[in-house]
Amino acid sequence: MTTTQRAALITGGSKGIGRGIAETLAASGFNVLITARNAEEVRRTAEQLDGAYEGRVLGVACDVRDAAQQRDAVARAVEAFGGLDLLVANAGVGRFSSIETMQDQDWHDVIDTNVTGVYLSVKAALEALIERQGMIITIGSLAGTNFFAGGSAYNASKFALAGFSQAIMLDLRDRGVRVSTIMPGSVTSHFNDHEPSDADAWKIQPEDIGAMVLHLVNLPARTLPSKIEVRPSRPPSSR
Repeated sequence: MTTTQRAALITGGSKGIGRGIAETLAASGFNVLITARNAEEVRRTAEQLDGAYEGRVLGVACDVRDAAQQRDAVARAVEAFGGLDLLVANAGVGRFSSIETMQDQDWHDVIDTNVTGVYLSVKAALEALIERQGMIITIGSLAGTNFFAGGSAYNASKFALAGFSQAIMLDLRDRGVRVSTIMPGSVTSHFNDHEPSDADAWKIQPEDIGAMVLHLVNLPARTLPSKIEVRPSRPPSSR
């Protein structure tokens, strides 16, 4: 199968890491369907990317916490592109506070999006991925290895995501589906309402994660880096 025939679905694809991955894949010839909760943002991003690269880019409004919406997004991708070769489970949120002040809704928002949302993404896409011997890449975080004060919900979600990803890797490898998780440190993005600026130049850039995704997909099928930790190479000195 040639690169131009492959298709990807990226959750949380309207901005930040998801958009960087979408742009990289489309530039390499992938057809890409991006999803996000904000219908206007996902429509606008798809319009900006579609036609700019070799691959087609479609946008679908979808809440990863909703199983029916997830199944609909996969069906749209399969209908438009003829199948599905790659799922990038990228959508995520962060809520940070001490356990003393943590609100129940914040806890549920993080766990339901970052853990259950990934589970539902995988379940929705699995049949199509098995059919094409495809790949699943989850976007985790170094917060899935390193805990910190104020991160109880986020740490819990990313530790869980790392465990989930490694377990399904073992479940699915005999089915011909490879699973890998990328665990970045500081990335320039809109995460947690951050507005990117020149001050973020030292951080990992979204297109860097896109390059890693493309490299993983293009590795020989016999080879699988199952978990990748990635950090900025030259963060600001703390001395």
